[in-house]
Amino acid sequence: MSYWGHTYGVVYYIGSLEGKRNRPSYQELLDNPVGYFSGAYQDDCSDLFVTVQVFNNGLPITLPIQTSYKSFTTRWNWNEWLTLPIKFSDLPRDTVLAFTIWDYYGIEGKVPIGGTTISVFGKRGTLRKGMHDLKVWAGSNPDPLPGNLSKTPGKSRDANDRMSQLAKLTKKHRDGHMTKIDWLDRLTFREIELVNEQEKRDSDFMYLMVEFPHIHYDNIPYTLVYYEKENIVESKHHKLARSLRSGPSDKDLKPDASTRDLLNKIIGYPPTKTLSSEEQDLVWKFRFYLSSQKEALAKFLKSVNWKLSQESTAALEMLMKWSPMNVEDALELLSPAFTHTKVRKYAVMRLRQADDEDLLLYLLQLVQALKYEDFKEIKNRNDRDVVPSHPEYDSHLKDTDLPSLVTEPVSGVDQHPLAVSNLTSSTSSLEEEFRPRSTSATEEEILDAMNTGLTSGKNEASLSALDEEMDLATFLISRACKNPVVANYFYWYLLVESEDHTDLQNEEVLAMYKSVLRRFSVALSKGPSEFRRQRSLLSRQQLLDKLLCSLVQHVQKENSQKKKLERLQARLHDSEFEAIKNEPIPLPLDPSVLVKGVIPEKASVFSSKLSPCLVAFQTVSGKEYKVIFKYGDDLRQDQLILQMFQLMDKLLRHENLDLQMTPYKVLATGKNHGFVQYVESIALSEVSKEKAIQKFLRQHNPSETGPYGIAGEVMDNYVKSCAGYCVVTYLLQVGDRHLDNLLLTKTGKMFHIDFGFILGRDPKIMAPPMKLNRQMVEAMGGYDSEHFQRFKVFTYTAFLALRRSANLFLNLFSLMVDSNIPDIALEPDKTVKKVQEKFMLHLNDEQAVQYIQGLIDDSVNAFMPTLMEYGHKVAQALRK
Repeated sequence: MSYWGHTYGVVYYIGSLEGKRNRPSYQELLDNPVGYFSGAYQDDCSDLFVTVQVFNNGLPITLPIQTSYKSFTTRWNWNEWLTLPIKFSDLPRDTVLAFTIWDYYGIEGKVPIGGTTISVFGKRGTLRKGMHDLKVWAGSNPDPLPGNLSKTPGKSRDANDRMSQLAKLTKKHRDGHMTKIDWLDRLTFREIELVNEQEKRDSDFMYLMVEFPHIHYDNIPYTLVYYEKENIVESKHHKLARSLRSGPSDKDLKPDASTRDLLNKIIGYPPTKTLSSEEQDLVWKFRFYLSSQKEALAKFLKSVNWKLSQESTAALEMLMKWSPMNVEDALELLSPAFTHTKVRKYAVMRLRQADDEDLLLYLLQLVQALKYEDFKEIKNRNDRDVVPSHPEYDSHLKDTDLPSLVTEPVSGVDQHPLAVSNLTSSTSSLEEEFRPRSTSATEEEILDAMNTGLTSGKNEASLSALDEEMDLATFLISRACKNPVVANYFYWYLLVESEDHTDLQNEEVLAMYKSVLRRFSVALSKGPSEFRRQRSLLSRQQLLDKLLCSLVQHVQKENSQKKKLERLQARLHDSEFEAIKNEPIPLPLDPSVLVKGVIPEKASVFSSKLSPCLVAFQTVSGKEYKVIFKYGDDLRQDQLILQMFQLMDKLLRHENLDLQMTPYKVLATGKNHGFVQYVESIALSEVSKEKAIQKFLRQHNPSETGPYGIAGEVMDNYVKSCAGYCVVTYLLQVGDRHLDNLLLTKTGKMFHIDFGFILGRDPKIMAPPMKLNRQMVEAMGGYDSEHFQRFKVFTYTAFLALRRSANLFLNLFSLMVDSNIPDIALEPDKTVKKVQEKFMLHLNDEQAVQYIQGLIDDSVNAFMPTLMEYGHKVAQALRK
């Protein structure tokens, strides 16, 4: 039904009641003989009716409305819209609808058959719409308390409930989050109906079908979102509660036990949680008490009304007194939720404490965070603040003489603004160059001064230090100039953003990235000789990237696989690639690897639509380093997922849990091209027959004493890597998993590739939450084997360990919401919530383990993935 409820009453559709109604016992009949004449003893369906009433916080806010009288024979079917005496615009956020099913009893009496409740607004504040099957609690009146407090919830709270899972998938399909295939959709929805009917028959509950209206205005569908009205009384209360006159008395305030528990609960909220006005007032009131808890700082800053100057000033003074927050927590202060310049500079101050290894883990997000900085400050910042200029170089060098590192989108290789033909560097000097340079004494002194200011009580000095602190762009340029590895990735991340001319990237943001890129170029140009050499190496990397783009484009034009390979190897013999032998350069994908040429004979072309090319580079140490270069494919999504895998692997290792993961490297050097590290492996589709995985491992690692004739270390690698990837792909909701994108190395390490579907998107219907099929389990020895039990323990342990760092991942994804990564750009406002849901933060550790155990069981026993895998094999065979 199309409906607009702003000026009319709220309406809901009462459909049907399904399920078996149990008759009262003979003892109840003896106790009350009048009951024999009620509907409970009728052979056919009795004349039931339904009432619906609106509640808020357990209290009714409307009178109950009931369905019209209707006589039933074989089933209860009302098919009636009920109009409630309240408007949508007047509904509170925690509104609950209470449905009661009644039967006539005696001459004038009635008795409740059962009740059920459902919230009007979903967990994200959107008005529910569409059909809902509500579980009816027999013999009970509805309990109208909100959320998990209700004892008669219509929606199942069991995450493993099949009807609930199917309802969520149906909603995703309806909202366009799944690929629609008409013939398959018809079959699937028919099967879903059969499953639901069977679930209802097997259940002891009855189910009431109700429909929420679809909102249309001018024939355009809308999702109604709850919007809290501004309360003038609350605004006045806010000013009184934050009065600076109460400052001296607030310093001595100590919370009682119940208030302390509430404060601890607030501090434990995830970064996505919006604090209520009462919670904000409570945090402000006890700010001095909380100032010793570094985890509470972000919640305090969220409680400040930065539009009020006095409150803002007091908050900044408090900020410098607060116990310094952890570096990873400071990432939250760089999100779009924090706009005050000094708050963001405080975050930069904390980031200065991170070493370069940790900074590299967050660098992709920090480059994205530049979108939320002050663009004017970035543009106008004096380049000389970044690094001291050298008189010997600066005396004859002017800004206008500097070639810019910013170039036009890839179109060929004929021209390059930074091509340097007369620069030569020996191998030994390059190896020395790509060792991280130590931080200068001047910066160490600055860091010491700032740390002293943070922990001392001298607010004036601390605030002064904050005024002089670098903005994020200057900080990143400074660190990149001091470390060639940071410089390498910082440059490519900036270049990709500055070339992204999609509609999602506005011109102001593009101009900002180009400004930062130019400042970086100028900083390298005005620095000492090693800085200028770094700039030259980056320009040569860009030339190599253009050469490879042109190479793959020529290969793609050939018709046969044989001709493509011939063209590839012939072009690799050209003089452009031979020039690398004279001047080795760091590989953009991994700058710790210095390459001095290519090996044309070992190059190959993959048989896919875009013809990605495998290129073998010769390193200065005499080894080979193979990469896959892709053109026509946006690798930024793969780059993000592999970055997350690398971070998760590091966190697990920090917990002494090495799950033998293979977070190979991916670098997007443009919006449609880039590098992928090649790892020698074989697809599971080639070894997935009965016991074939064991056969493969036994063939390459035989052992008379090992399990199943396989070396113990190799089997250990297999079990651990399966557990690790089950957890990380579940957390990031990686979709389109089939045996062609699960690879296995000869040492038993299993890993995933190709991440075109993430965050819940999946072209497969009813995909399991984890990619774990029967063949993978059989390779461990079966469901009852010791190795499978160890696999489950590793899975539980990894999930619990990563849950403890959930806030870090939520902060990192919050910095990516405005990126042009496809599956984030699809629903940027839901990105962080999707990640948060998978961490199951509302469960304790014991419940979380039980939840993961249920996911493993569901994934192993799922039938649909087996069917889809067979369909994938058929499609691949037809394609070949």
